Amino acid sequence: MSSLAFSSLFVGFLILTLLLRFWLSSRHIRHIIANRSDVPAQFSEKIPLSAHQKAADYTVAKTKFGLLMLVVGTATLIGFTLLGGLQWLAVAILNRTGAGMTYQIGLIVAFGIISGLIDLPFDYYKQFVLEERFGFNKMSLGLFIVDMIKGTLLGAAIGLPLLWVVLTLMQNAGALWWLYAWIVFSAFQLLMLVLYPSVIAPLFNKFTPLEDAGLRQRIENLMQRVGFASSGLFVMDGSKRSAHGNAYFSGFGAAKRIVFFDTLLARLAPEEIEAVLAHELGHFKLKHIVKRIVVMFAVSLAFMALLGYLKTQLWFFTGLGVDPMIGAGNDAMALLLFMLALPVFTFVISPLTSISSRKHEFEADAFAAQHTNPHHLIAALVKLYEDNASTLTPDPLHSAFYDSHPPATLRIQHLIAAS
Repeated sequence: MSSLAFSSLFVGFLILTLLLRFWLSSRHIRHIIANRSDVPAQFSEKIPLSAHQKAADYTVAKTKFGLLMLVVGTATLIGFTLLGGLQWLAVAILNRTGAGMTYQIGLIVAFGIISGLIDLPFDYYKQFVLEERFGFNKMSLGLFIVDMIKGTLLGAAIGLPLLWVVLTLMQNAGALWWLYAWIVFSAFQLLMLVLYPSVIAPLFNKFTPLEDAGLRQRIENLMQRVGFASSGLFVMDGSKRSAHGNAYFSGFGAAKRIVFFDTLLARLAPEEIEAVLAHELGHFKLKHIVKRIVVMFAVSLAFMALLGYLKTQLWFFTGLGVDPMIGAGNDAMALLLFMLALPVFTFVISPLTSISSRKHEFEADAFAAQHTNPHHLIAALVKLYEDNASTLTPDPLHSAFYDSHPPATLRIQHLIAAS
């Protein structure tokens, strides 16, 4: 393939993706506004009109904000690639460090810093303007800054050694470097599953054992019924950042732990909490977690193999506005270009992931309906949709592309059928 042909293909997919995403978002906004005046009949006795309209306004605001981020992200992508931003950055760093691993890591770190600075105003606006406007923000500016510093330091502590290993393999492991790098990456992902619950998550949130004896007994009885062993039941202080509520389990093997947001416990009745947890446990018992890990590993293997091929193709670099500078080492540049270009070419197939995820959600709902009263899960979902201002009337096509969970009406219909 020639450089010009690849540039044309990249621009064509970029325009297609941009137009498709704008079209989907505009459909979504119009659909929500058209249904803003009336609560869907299925929820008319459960959710007040004011809450339905708040959800509509919140969703429209988030969608419009997403379009702004899309425009900025697209402009940034073009600036880094076709307009020569990465090329300029690489030359500037190479002139200061010389060829070698310092240059390679320095290029990726510099790119990360610039990208983070571009994203920072949007992160601030989302938290302190958008979330604040609809009553969800509970985070102070100080906590926002502390979280950012912690996240940066943690990313450096974990990411830089992994990056060094991958770049070393790319440079020294021969034609099959991508296979060895995939093995390292997969092992790292599994390690994070083990370490996240007890080592990483407590750096950002406080986790305390569940003290409600009655609720604890109810949950332990549920776990015994479904055959789930946990290393503990914990409450997370999610309310210090957001009014949104959730429950989840995390970890792998003996490190599995069940976590409830304090906001969730404050809002739901014990039997509703049990039903929500039964849904989450359904993901585990139905092997959804294992299936997702297997798929993730398979997809990452294919992508690493693709990167292994593209790394050797001059047109891949020049077609994206970069001189590969082979003498200085082009491994870091190959990683960056691949990371930037891949979403452009894969967005059109994103519904495949959403379809699989929604199928798993239906199955987890059915599991919960078998082991708890389905009406308790329905009641919990209604409260969560209301409290989180989740729209009850998403555009179907937009939902097919973006939503990992089925629309509320479909979930409730399935649960009613199971009762």
